[in-house]
Amino acid sequence: MKWNKGLMTGAAAVAAACMALSGCGGASSSGGASGGSSSGGKVEITYIHRLPDKSGMTSVEQIVSRWNKEHPDIHVKAIHFNGNASDLIKKLETDVKAGNAPDLAQAGYSEIPELFTKGILEDVTSEAEQYKGDFAEGPFDNMSIGGKTFGLPQDTGPLVYYYNKTEFDKLGIAVPKTQGELIASAKKAAAQGKYIMSFQADEAGNMLTGLAGASRPWYTVEGDAWKVDTQTAGSKAVAKVYQQLLDDKSATTNPRWDPSFDASLQKGELIGTIGAAWEAPLLMDSMADKGKGDWRVAQIGDWFDNGEKTGPDGGSGVVALKGIKHKAEAMQFLDWFNTQIDDLTSQGLVVAATTGTAKTPASWSEFYGGQDVMAEFAAANANLAGFSYIPGFSAVGTAMKEKAADVAEGKAKTGSIFDAAQTASVDTLKDYGLSVAQ
Repeated sequence: MKWNKGLMTGAAAVAAACMALSGCGGASSSGGASGGSSSGGKVEITYIHRLPDKSGMTSVEQIVSRWNKEHPDIHVKAIHFNGNASDLIKKLETDVKAGNAPDLAQAGYSEIPELFTKGILEDVTSEAEQYKGDFAEGPFDNMSIGGKTFGLPQDTGPLVYYYNKTEFDKLGIAVPKTQGELIASAKKAAAQGKYIMSFQADEAGNMLTGLAGASRPWYTVEGDAWKVDTQTAGSKAVAKVYQQLLDDKSATTNPRWDPSFDASLQKGELIGTIGAAWEAPLLMDSMADKGKGDWRVAQIGDWFDNGEKTGPDGGSGVVALKGIKHKAEAMQFLDWFNTQIDDLTSQGLVVAATTGTAKTPASWSEFYGGQDVMAEFAAANANLAGFSYIPGFSAVGTAMKEKAADVAEGKAKTGSIFDAAQTASVDTLKDYGLSVAQ
């Protein structure tokens, strides 16, 4: 799928900062011989991931089993991690220090700078280089910092709009194109007990950042220091729109990963919501057969003064961890795994691989009214704006979620979420020993 090169700015900014500033832990290059099977023995590789593995998907275990049958000398063990992404980062750091870390681990693009600064990534530049042509340029570069590559990309996560077309038609509204249309349509729907937007406090660190960052990134490097500005025009527009929706009581406030969110979908109350592309099968799972054939996917309109640009929510690669003994074999497996397009699409991923065209699964097409959903996601990728991340961004996301919870309860205004992001960003960079421009 087409990839917006603006996403390269994140890795580039981190590379520039880490080359100029003290405090970046870097990565070990002492991972043993790259040709691990040259000794003649069977190579064992462990891969920890947090892919959904839901019913109806081709499971990671099934994909890996196929690899193991086809490659008897390179055996891969897949481990499914059930916790949050932040918990996995803590686990990986602990395991690397203890000397018992897995070889490969799934990591979001926003998490890679943090893993890098903690010094727990392994340099696999020479081993990964031969597979560069199998992936879109942007995500491949997001796996690199300071000219060194630490793994291979897996998927992207553009934000899109999911909506119940049948309910929209009943209300006499269409997918809004402008900010004014969004607010007016939301009020019209709310008057009938329907909601075309949701404010998801537990997704604030990802969704609101992606929406706000579609106009201009928050983080840049000036000389030898990071410059932080989370109160951009995009941030102010996002805060303004959501505050209006909340004041009008025309958006739901159920947390995304709470059963109440699923209930609002099943009851037919929530009929429109912004979400990442990878949420397509998860929303299907949330609604079961309710709404089948009624829902569609669309691009986000010019709701946040973003010129119809969208931003990233998620997207990840697989990194090599410090201490890996068989780097060449690990990258060989990883290239194979991350180019199993149909299998990964079944997991809800918008793949980074360019070795084929992703097809919309039949079950998706049935649920989304015959729409070619993957083509819509490809269009979203083409509209994807760049966003740079700082080391330790997870702490920023946590601060935003905490403040967003107050907003959902009416204890704070939406603008305070971006104020919290500013404070947390500066404090996090300083905690890492990095300079911050005043």
